[in-house]
Amino acid sequence: MSKVLVVDDEDFVRHAFSESLREAGFTTFDAPGGQEAMEVVEEERPDAVLIDLKMPGMDGIETMLALKKIDPDIPMIIVTGYADVSTAVEAIKVGAYDFIVKPPDFERLFVTLKRAIEQSDLVKEIKRLHTAVGVSSEGFFGTSRVIQEIIDRVQQVSRSDFSIIIQGETGTGKTTIARTIHRLSRRANGPFVVVDMGAIPETLVESELFGYERGAFTGAERRKRGFFEIADGGTLLIDELQNMSPYVQGKLLRAVEEKRIYPLGSVRPVEVNVRLIAATNSDLQQAVREKRFREDLFFRLSEFFITLPPLRERVEDILFLAQKFLVEAGTELNKQGCCLSDNALRILQEHSWPGNVRELKNVIRRAVLLSSGEIINVKDIGILIEEKEKGAFSPLPLKELSAMAVRTVERQAIRKALEMTRGNKTKAASLLQVDYKTLLTKIKEYNI
Repeated sequence: MSKVLVVDDEDFVRHAFSESLREAGFTTFDAPGGQEAMEVVEEERPDAVLIDLKMPGMDGIETMLALKKIDPDIPMIIVTGYADVSTAVEAIKVGAYDFIVKPPDFERLFVTLKRAIEQSDLVKEIKRLHTAVGVSSEGFFGTSRVIQEIIDRVQQVSRSDFSIIIQGETGTGKTTIARTIHRLSRRANGPFVVVDMGAIPETLVESELFGYERGAFTGAERRKRGFFEIADGGTLLIDELQNMSPYVQGKLLRAVEEKRIYPLGSVRPVEVNVRLIAATNSDLQQAVREKRFREDLFFRLSEFFITLPPLRERVEDILFLAQKFLVEAGTELNKQGCCLSDNALRILQEHSWPGNVRELKNVIRRAVLLSSGEIINVKDIGILIEEKEKGAFSPLPLKELSAMAVRTVERQAIRKALEMTRGNKTKAASLLQVDYKTLLTKIKEYNI
């Protein structure tokens, strides 16, 4: 049962609010002023606080700021008269969750309280997970049953040295899952190395994986360690495994079976102690059936198999993830306290998310950058809305959106970044995830 503290200097008002809240299923406490409210928060740790704006001694805003020092995550709702609405809006800017006008619409108040407590619980859960597992917040993907089952399996397999295949669409978090497994394993103090098979020309794959000796080929002026040697004692993630040629598949199978590699130009094997994790956005079982992937290598690598579901199949995680990314973006952009309006959340939950979690993260990050206040409205996710109406949306950074994003939104993002960095174009380019030259071109194009 959620606990609510009512702070008001008038006895009958406190009693009226407390009685209505208890009838609605809340547990209530009350305090006649700021000092008393601080004592209640210290002792009872309520889930939310209702604070009258006009009180003798410590007024509502002063009380709210004092309580935030005790519990920064506790949601505060300001109670005010019509004449003080502008002041209540100012209270929101310094940390209030919302405000209500006297006499209140209690049904609306109950909904607001429940929503505020739910959002606060999400923030606390994110912080709890960070502390409990001790890994980056990117290691947590939601609270849905299917995700919790995956997290349980990740924790189990992390204690072993099994080879693992992680399968899922682009943007579902395969690399993050692999990194989490490494951090929870006994190899955590060793290196975590990622090799992207889709980014290496086929002629260079063998030398990149296994290294080469000096003189192995023209231009090999010194010995070079491959990814296997670099990852020795740790974990090697082979991303986009489906792009590996049959020839390299054979070389990899030998390395996995023998736990040794042969650098190009060498007749002496190099012993390696590496845990292998492979990631793919393709159906590898189908590739095995179609003889496009070696069956023996598949079975060697799939001692443990994890399939990550797309975000569209776990809509219940969107609020959790959006809140998580709001916290991260708010910290990065120094705009803490941002929250989603109901309409913005509805749009997020209705979108199909072809780019999955990565796409959602980019949308939220841009929305925080573009927002003029703490409430993220529909207009703040304008890129998503505009592109949804066109039937397409790119989850990529600004440099990838130049050909398709709405010009007005792109111009607004650049102006906002320059404003936040006080005109420092180098920092603005980093914030927007574009190179410096691209930003200069855009500034000139938009006459900013």
